Amino acid sequence: MRATSHPRQAERLATLHSYNILDTPRESDFNDIVELAAKICGTPISVVNLIDAERQWFKAEIGLGSRETPLDTSICSHVILEEDFTLIEDTHVDPRTADNELCIPNDGLRFYAGALIKAENGLPIGTLCVLDNKPNTLDADQQQALKVLARRVTRELDLRRALQTQSVLRDEMDHRVKNSLSSIASAIGLYKSEARKTGDADAAFDALRRQLDAVTAVHQSIYLSKEAGGVDLKEYLPTLASHLETSLPPSVSVKATSPTCSVEPKLASTIGLIANEFAANTVKHGDISKGNPEINYTLSVKGTELTLTCKNNVAEQMRVESSSGDSKPSPGIGARLIKASVAQFGGHIQQTGSAKGFELIATLFLP
Repeated sequence: MRATSHPRQAERLATLHSYNILDTPRESDFNDIVELAAKICGTPISVVNLIDAERQWFKAEIGLGSRETPLDTSICSHVILEEDFTLIEDTHVDPRTADNELCIPNDGLRFYAGALIKAENGLPIGTLCVLDNKPNTLDADQQQALKVLARRVTRELDLRRALQTQSVLRDEMDHRVKNSLSSIASAIGLYKSEARKTGDADAAFDALRRQLDAVTAVHQSIYLSKEAGGVDLKEYLPTLASHLETSLPPSVSVKATSPTCSVEPKLASTIGLIANEFAANTVKHGDISKGNPEINYTLSVKGTELTLTCKNNVAEQMRVESSSGDSKPSPGIGARLIKASVAQFGGHIQQTGSAKGFELIATLFLP
């Protein structure tokens, strides 16, 4: 009889498919395992068997001469519903296999022993099994050996998946790095042009340093993030603040807080650009010789709306042009970069200043 579906069939199949192992060529590592299993257990047949939705597929086999069979004749589809190890000494007397057309003939599959192949999440994706054309059994040592070899199969599958994931992540990181280098190259051109106009090369180099610090913080957050390719703002913003603090005069302290929220690197870079320019303007246009100058960055997320609030306690801050155009525009290249970057995310900027300090609020929308 055909086995019932696993109680977590959809998740089990997704796990199996995540290995990208189905319909791959034979490999010596798996062939060696089935040969060893057959020799240890004294059986003519041994199989690394993976249970798909409508078939059982053999990554390696000895004694069968085929790569797959339908689930209607699959013994292993019953076994993945059982405990870690299953022993059927005579298939003719076991209700799971007595009516199996591969077992009914006297010279059919009369003996079966299988150990589950389990993924890291505990779900069974197949078995390492041995079969015979006559009733048989395995002693305790043979059963233990089959279990050990099944775990070896699992490790081989996990290793291959890890290597595939590493390759994908490496390609993704290469893409991110190229994009970051491209943005830095563009910034170099803009700041070079600005330096020619103003004659202030030091300011241009300082701006580029802050840009590099922001990119460094983005990539550090990507590496630390649990989500591939994403940037966790809870990790990113404090890291960025730390980089900024080292680039500013010693008297200026920088603090930052953010909830956990994963965003794409491009949005994280925009946040970094805003924070950089706010810090630069604090030092450039404010009197940081008095009191204890401090810059605070706070991120909040509500639905798809992300708000970055930048505050300082330094008076006489020059304003960055807001999207509404009702504030005094700044001629600096940084202000124009901020405005263009925020606009890419459908956002806007608001700002207020007083003798007690300056506040800039950038609202952006998550893609």
